[in-house]
Parts: sequence; C-alpha cells; structure tokens
Amino acid sequence: MRHTRLYRRGVLEAKDFPAAQISDYLEQPDTVVWLDLCEPDQADLEVLSEEFGLHPLAVEDAVQQHERPKLDRYQDHYLLNAYAISLDPTTGRLITSELAAFITPRALITVRTEPAFDIDGVVERWDSSADLASHGVGFLLWGLLDYVIDGHFATVQQLDEALEGLEDLLFDERPHSAEVQRRSFELRKSLVVLRRLVLPMREVVNSLLRRDLGLVDAAMGPYFQDVYDHVLRATEWTESLRDLVSTILETNLAIQGNRLNTITKKVTSWAAIIAVPTAVTGFYGMNVPYPGFAQHSGVLISTALIVILSGGLYLLFKRLDWL
Repeated sequence: MRHTRLYRRGVLEAKDFPAAQISDYLEQPDTVVWLDLCEPDQADLEVLSEEFGLHPLAVEDAVQQHERPKLDRYQDHYLLNAYAISLDPTTGRLITSELAAFITPRALITVRTEPAFDIDGVVERWDSSADLASHGVGFLLWGLLDYVIDGHFATVQQLDEALEGLEDLLFDERPHSAEVQRRSFELRKSLVVLRRLVLPMREVVNSLLRRDLGLVDAAMGPYFQDVYDHVLRATEWTESLRDLVSTILETNLAIQGNRLNTITKKVTSWAAIIAVPTAVTGFYGMNVPYPGFAQHSGVLISTALIVILSGGLYLLFKRLDWL
C-alpha cells in the first residue's frame, strides 16, 4: 500500500502517482514529494535506497519494530521514529502504532510497519493547513508531528478521565476494592508505556527546532514551538498521572484498612454483647443452690441482668461509635 503526493511551489499538483516517478519529479525545481509505504517488502526497501540514497542503517531502523522515539542524523537526511497512541477504554491498555519518517531536503518518506496508523488523519491535517504548504518538507513534517502529538495529548486526557472514574469508585458506598486495584494496575502499566513513548518526543522536537539543522525555517518556527509546548504538557501531565495512580492505590489500601477496622469493632462489640447472656445463663444454669434457685424470682433476676447489661453495653458501644 503506497500513497504519494507532489507539491509544486506550495500547491498540491498530483497524488497517488507511481513511486517510480518520484525521481523525475525531484529533478524539477520547486517540487516537494511525499511517499508513504505501509508494510514494505524488500523491493520497496530497495526503491527507498536507490531513489533517495538513504543509509542502509536508516532503512533497517525504519522497518525494525519497537524502536524508541528518536531523531537520527545522517549525511544528507534524517530518520524520525515516533508512535501514534490511543487508549482502549474497556481494558485501559494502550494501542500503539509505530512510524518511521525519512526527512530529506525535498522529500518526506513515511514507513508504517502496520496499517493501524491512521495516515489519513495526517493528510487531513495537511489539507486543513494548505496555506503553509509553500514551506516544503518543514510543512509536511509539522503536520505529521502535530497529528502524532495531538494523539498523545488526547490519550493522556483519556487516562486522566479514567483515573477520575477510579476516584469515584473509591468512595462509593458499595466497596469496589478488587475492581479499583485491577484497573489501577492496568492504568499504571499504560502510563509506564506512555511515558516511555512521550518523554523522548520532547528531545526530538527540541532537536528539530535547532537552527543549525535547517529543517525548520523562521516561518514554521512558531508552529513547531506550539508542537513542543504540547509535548511538554503531555509529558508533565503523564508524570502527574503516575503520582495520582500511586495515590489511588495507597488510598484504596487505606480505605480497606479503615473498613476492616470498622468491621472488627462491630464484630467485637456484638461478641461482647452476646457474651453477657451467655455468662448469665451459664451462671444460673449451674446445678448448685443459689439465691432464687428453683424459684420464679431467679428467672426474673437473670432476665433482668441480661437485658440491663446487654443494653448498657450496646449504648456504650454506640456512644463510642463502634456500632
């Protein structure tokens, strides 16, 4: 699956043309080309190397899965590795899609190892800001990064909402300790993965803003700075959510401890109350003479003792908030 686009002097001139024509277009002045490869085979990799003169190590990293987000610099091109991220609200797990992008002075080549990455969203981002297309590869790179980072930010926001739902479960009248603990650990694992993918993007975007690289002109600088601000906000938000998950786990344990203490006090109080009639009836059940033995007064005295002592203990425990 391939997608191609040709921009000439900031105007979209052609799209979805054969990749073999790219070299012809690049020979013409004022042209910028975008090529997208999804699940490329060996022949596609050979086209990359031949048409654009890409370094073999860069091509290898582009198709190698589970690369960390980074920006590698080669002699006449750059390699960007990034991830699109979304959250499964049912399980709380992250869904990641890896992307590699070769950045040359007049071309942007994106390589996707799986079709899950929504490249149409990137194209829509470019079309919605077509007035910036005159800035060439910098414009294409900005649209790609802006789409990816916005996905990071939206995922962090979803995680925040999921954690707010956990906070509501914590103080629900019905205990949800098992569910809270399970969801907390799932979200904590997702936050660990999210941090590993979002945090390096700060260095990636910061490197692109360096003037000595020449990838971003003065006009596109504010747009990349806006992307950088979003990266910082997503990073800081992720760090705060990690602390919030730890707080939820600790609070859940504290609530369970408090509930256990409450239950223990209630059980102990009722055990003490029940012990009173047991003691009284046990005493009066002895097979020896005692005051009121074999008389109606003995029944009345024992019944009165049970009612008075049990009632007194109940009132005492109620006053102490044990019942």
